Amino acid sequence: MSDRPKTAAKSNQTTEGAFLKVLSGAVYLIIALLIGIFFTLIWKSWPSIKQFGFHFISGKTWDPVSGEFGGLPFLLGTVITALLALIISFPFSMSIAIFLGEYNKTGWVSDIFKNIVELLAGIPSVIYGFAAIFFLVPIIQNFEINHSIIPYGVSTLTASIVLAIMVIPYSASVAREVISLAPRDLKEAAYSLGATRFETIRMVIIPYTRSGIAAGILLAFGRAIGETMAVTMVIGNTTALPKDLTTLFFAPSNTMASVIANEFTEATSDIYLSSLIEIALLLFIVTLIFNLIGRFVIKRMGGN
Repeated sequence: MSDRPKTAAKSNQTTEGAFLKVLSGAVYLIIALLIGIFFTLIWKSWPSIKQFGFHFISGKTWDPVSGEFGGLPFLLGTVITALLALIISFPFSMSIAIFLGEYNKTGWVSDIFKNIVELLAGIPSVIYGFAAIFFLVPIIQNFEINHSIIPYGVSTLTASIVLAIMVIPYSASVAREVISLAPRDLKEAAYSLGATRFETIRMVIIPYTRSGIAAGILLAFGRAIGETMAVTMVIGNTTALPKDLTTLFFAPSNTMASVIANEFTEATSDIYLSSLIEIALLLFIVTLIFNLIGRFVIKRMGGN
């Protein structure tokens, strides 16, 4: 009888050890996959790296006919589109998060809004692209006509608005979760000092949850920077660099993901294909850099 507890404890230790090995193996597998993807991209894009060098990043011309490839228009288009989408989506994401995380945590109104937000996250990106073509593009064109701007309709701004709608569920869901988990005693302490609910949210809840909110923004940015189909359908797909603020927002542009989607099947030469793969490598590196910057910001804000 006395040996049974020891046997059970030994069995639990064996099970826990096996489970820990499975978890460790999964972590190492993910790391190996990332390293494998990185070196595969380098290997496949090496002819382009060898021929163009750093000029590929700073080059402004993308001309498959003459064999001249520069990725600067796509790099700028990707970063500008993603950042503009975050700027547009942030007020809406925070409004939804505060409303659902503080004002209406439970009830049928909360359930409806939560379901709508989750539904937005589940809609395929091509649906967003079609909706933008039929509804958003004409609105942008009318605005451009009324303000004496060339009425392209498809532009960086159009793509950014579509992306903003697409990333709202990600940042809003994370922010709502961390806001709803804010300690009750902190809020009650603020109320006891005479603070209103708005003042409590502004001076207590948001500062306390800012690292979680930043994590949601980082997740949304990762979603925005790699989006392909919706952006490809409404951004215009041109390699021209913006000349001023008007063309920056209202002229057609391109992103790294969209140029790969548009031209990969058309790459007939080895250097053309290698250049497209180098664009993919550049997108991988840009995403990694922004994620590292985001992690640094979160840690400075008090995150773990």
